[in-house]
Amino acid sequence: MTTDPSSYFDYRYDVSVTRRNLRRAIFNAQTALLVLTLVALTAMGIGYISTLRPITLRIDRDTRTILSNQKNVTGVLHDAAVTLLPRDTIFPAPAAPAPLDQPIEIHVARALHIHADGATIQRRTQAATISDALREAELVLKPNDRIAIDGTFVEMSFALARIENDHTLQIQVQRAIPLIVDDNGARTTLYTTAPTLGEALRQAGLTLYLGDTVSPDLGTPSAPGWEVHIRRSRAATISVDSKTIRTRTRSETIAGLLAQEGIELKDKDYTVPPATQVVEDGATIQVMRVREEFLTDSEYINYETVWQADPALEIDQRQITQAGAEGVKKRTTRVVYENGRETKRSVDREWIETPPTTQIINYGTKIVKRELTLPDGSILTYWRKIRMLATSYTAATSGKARSHPEFGITATGMRAGIGIVAVDPRVVNLRARLYVPGYGAAIAGDTGGAIKGKRIDLGYDEWNLVLWYKWVDVYVLDPPPSYDRIHWVIPDTPKERTTRH
Repeated sequence: MTTDPSSYFDYRYDVSVTRRNLRRAIFNAQTALLVLTLVALTAMGIGYISTLRPITLRIDRDTRTILSNQKNVTGVLHDAAVTLLPRDTIFPAPAAPAPLDQPIEIHVARALHIHADGATIQRRTQAATISDALREAELVLKPNDRIAIDGTFVEMSFALARIENDHTLQIQVQRAIPLIVDDNGARTTLYTTAPTLGEALRQAGLTLYLGDTVSPDLGTPSAPGWEVHIRRSRAATISVDSKTIRTRTRSETIAGLLAQEGIELKDKDYTVPPATQVVEDGATIQVMRVREEFLTDSEYINYETVWQADPALEIDQRQITQAGAEGVKKRTTRVVYENGRETKRSVDREWIETPPTTQIINYGTKIVKRELTLPDGSILTYWRKIRMLATSYTAATSGKARSHPEFGITATGMRAGIGIVAVDPRVVNLRARLYVPGYGAAIAGDTGGAIKGKRIDLGYDEWNLVLWYKWVDVYVLDPPPSYDRIHWVIPDTPKERTTRH
């Protein structure tokens, strides 16, 4: 059997073409699958990103913002990798929905090691002061106990916020011990944290003089129950009647010392220290000669003003129903002179000679709505007209630099410009609708440091500023606010000056 060579080659060509077509089809299918997978992943990513929203976390003084799609506060903390420890506080609560319009506030508790009475207490606390922290730890301080933070002694009222919350605070409680002091027979108990008896006496304000004897020795370490005995030889200096007497005495009291020197106390005379006090070594006694005189004077008493609401009077109308009158008060003053110098002035007797008369002013609470015809023929309804001193401003003259993040933003969050005016909220409620002749319709959207009382600052854009400084009638447009938000009595300042001819 004879085979045609051309048929063999045609067959091999057909097989080769078929294989290429098959490989191309497989490649196209894999490519389509990969494209579909990428499209699905991209859609999922876009869907995930679209659910992210910025949430602010304020941890003590640190503020940061993260993107999260968590539904509650716990989930947001998980995304932010923030772990709460015992006594840390958080607002809103962990189970609360994640807030969109306020930060999550976290106050980190302080770590404390309190060393007291041979033991160490480990705590975490939100206490504001040392006193509060010790109270939480159920530690009771005795008189003259001392507190040290990281080795530095502080007062009980010391604010923990003064120390950065970046390490564990070491708080030492140093207990005061009692010492009995016998000072020439006068026994007292003092509490001290001083290391030696001498330092304890110095801290207690006990002065020792040459020739005094102290037992035990001043260098003896302080210990509970020690009795310190002081025996003195006593010198004294007396200042009396412009002369000085230096002497020594064995008298127990200053009264005995004065008797020894023949010095007599008359009437209200006294001594410094008091005559009943024990004479201490080196004591200086001042004899004070006392003289008194009495003066009588008068003064006026301002009358009070009482404001009463009157529904029969129209708003901004006032009526004095009782005129006020000043009263007269008299007093007798006792003036004390010691050694010829005035030392005290006090009221000995005081009485009302003529009582003041209270002024009563009725103010109107009746609201009457009226119509105002504008130059273009349109009509506005207003419920109050206030005579006000008008000035003008722009964002550039409001006191904030252009680089300031709130440049051009008013007190109500509106942007400064034409139609936005600044007022005193005690006179005109913020966001009230107004009409100012020569300016036009306006909204009370801003305040100002100099805008007090019957002042209005008219807002302009920088390119159309018109300078104002004149008195105008400002119309507060309908509707009025609720009665509890109406300022029935407004300040009388500033006052419009009238020109005299």
